[in-house]
Amino acid sequence: MKLGVNIDHIATLRESRQISEPNPLYALPYLQAAGANQITIHLREDRRHICEDDVCAILAQSSLPVNIESSLNAEILDFLCAQRPHSITLVPERREEITTEGGLELFTNEHGIVRAIEKIANIGIIPALFVDPTRANMQKSYALGAHKVELHTGHYANLWLMLYGNLPRTRHSIKALQKSREELKSEMNACVQNLHEVAEFARNLGLSVAAGHGLNAQNVGEVAQIEAISELNIGHSIIGRAVFVGLKEAIGEILCAIDKERSKN
Repeated sequence: MKLGVNIDHIATLRESRQISEPNPLYALPYLQAAGANQITIHLREDRRHICEDDVCAILAQSSLPVNIESSLNAEILDFLCAQRPHSITLVPERREEITTEGGLELFTNEHGIVRAIEKIANIGIIPALFVDPTRANMQKSYALGAHKVELHTGHYANLWLMLYGNLPRTRHSIKALQKSREELKSEMNACVQNLHEVAEFARNLGLSVAAGHGLNAQNVGEVAQIEAISELNIGHSIIGRAVFVGLKEAIGEILCAIDKERSKN
């Protein structure tokens, strides 16, 4: 299983002071030394962290494949296609959200998604879609021409947090207080089973399958066990852990957790 490390939040820290440090570019040798397989960044419309200069510098100096997340914004896609990253993952984007809260809606903007996928694929870049894990979304992703899907694991991560960690300060917290521990466990087990089935279904369609959102060294095991998933993209938990133990060690902890679970298959 490959690990893509999202380094957006290094830029978030930089932008909190509106200065030039820390520069996400400086993370590259640590990622490679730690055994990461890919770099993931998100060029958002509001440029809240990664900016165009980051994209150009990282692509120019990275020896690892670079996956760039993007909305359907035509200007951003034109810019990214001109830079030729390894892959572009189309994601939903709302200015008011703190982070991406769900998968791309595939059934309301089919023509826009098809145009974006064709633009990406026609110049040899892998087009991927970040989607909620349903069979309908897998079928639609395939029909729209995607080569790859990334399954949104946020629901699973929130359920895990409700059961074993601190409750997230979101609408999920209120729902959790209304459910018993047994109900939450049952819901999480069903969520994991759905990820298994949807990932296998997508792979059988011929799609490459990745997953990500809300994963960390403690909860990644259930997802890492899913044989049909070949790639995980993890960012916030790695950068947060790196504050205490360093980037190389934080990545190593995730890789160890993944390898431990994959070895059980």
